[in-house]
Amino acid sequence: MLATQKKNWFNDNRRWFIVGIIFVTIVFNYVDRQMVSILKPLLKKEFTLDDSGYAYIVNIFTICYAIMYPVSGWLVDKFGAGKVMLYSIILWSVACIGGGISRSVTQFSFFRGMLGMAEPANFPAQLKTVTVWFSGRVRATANSLCVAGSSIGAIIAPPLIAWLTLAFSWKTAFVICGSVGLLIALLWKIIYRQPPIEVTKGVMQSEGRDASEKFTWRQLWTTKSLWGVLLIRFVSDPVWYFCLFWLPGYLQEGSGLTLAQIGLFGWIPFLIADAGSIATSAWSDKMVRGGKQPLRARKIMLTATVAMAPLCALINYLPGAISTLIVFSLVAVMALSWLVSLSVVVAEAFPVHNVASVLGIAGGFGALGAVLFNYYVGQMMGKLGAGSIFMIMAVLHPLASLILWTMVRREKVLSTIEGTDPKALSAVETLEQES
Repeated sequence: MLATQKKNWFNDNRRWFIVGIIFVTIVFNYVDRQMVSILKPLLKKEFTLDDSGYAYIVNIFTICYAIMYPVSGWLVDKFGAGKVMLYSIILWSVACIGGGISRSVTQFSFFRGMLGMAEPANFPAQLKTVTVWFSGRVRATANSLCVAGSSIGAIIAPPLIAWLTLAFSWKTAFVICGSVGLLIALLWKIIYRQPPIEVTKGVMQSEGRDASEKFTWRQLWTTKSLWGVLLIRFVSDPVWYFCLFWLPGYLQEGSGLTLAQIGLFGWIPFLIADAGSIATSAWSDKMVRGGKQPLRARKIMLTATVAMAPLCALINYLPGAISTLIVFSLVAVMALSWLVSLSVVVAEAFPVHNVASVLGIAGGFGALGAVLFNYYVGQMMGKLGAGSIFMIMAVLHPLASLILWTMVRREKVLSTIEGTDPKALSAVETLEQES
């Protein structure tokens, strides 16, 4: 009897256990991807690289990430979140281990590219899972708890990687972190299940959605909201990518911190970003429970965070590492809030059967924007300093906010037009346009 009660309790709360596994998965996903920024001085010395060479390695990862992101979204919508997430975790864990056994920059670049091919599937799979398990009243909070793993990974990465490197070697750090990923894959296999059909239908009905509604691939590209989301990710993602890939190195080379000090203090902006993104997501959910339309609530919240964007322009004029950490912490709150809640915007603007595909396409555009920005940073950091970079960062999120309000809305497939075969339709209509 007691065993049955425990089993029923577990099944009733399975969605929160799944959220917990996704959180841990994304933690180590981000630890693995951020290792190169923490170890930048060592890797430059190991492989005889300058900033342009380092940017090349970062872009190998980011280009592969950008290419595979749309494919990953399609795979999730086609084969389901469970399978795609499992194979993704296994593949990026093997890639991380491969980085640790690399003996040349060519081998290391190959495994970074492999990591970039494997990691994008985590986020479409995560969004698809949250969309079918959670209604709009708690979706942003559940989503933020999952994606909080990104900043927690960034928080624990500096002290963890610094300790493993100083105690053993940078190669050992790669191997150990990749091995942890394989254990997470096993845990995902044990815990994850598709939601019961009545749960999915209940979630969709609470939002006035038809659970069977679906855009074709061609129809998706005719929606104004898709292009809006793509542009938003293209112009806003580079700020978060800078925090991940360039901030630890900037603090060492620009502010004079040692690797040990990065281990002690480099996690601070990411902890504050994590707490801030959860708080902003909870605020938008609170607005929904108070009667605001879900999509409008997300727009209001995201626009409010843009007040922090001008701080980027001040970074080059700050007196030391402490003030730099404070300003970057606030900027990171804004950047992560956009990254987290834009996924929820996708879930509320598109049918459930399309959300992974849309997020995949958008993630690819975001990574493409980061590739171009990484190249610019690699070229300009040593020549003109960081001032011009920070000035550009100051205007990216205000531009994203303008796009959000003018282009993104809830989209619905036209099911019937008099005298027209519904299966032949390629047009879409706006169910509600919010401004």
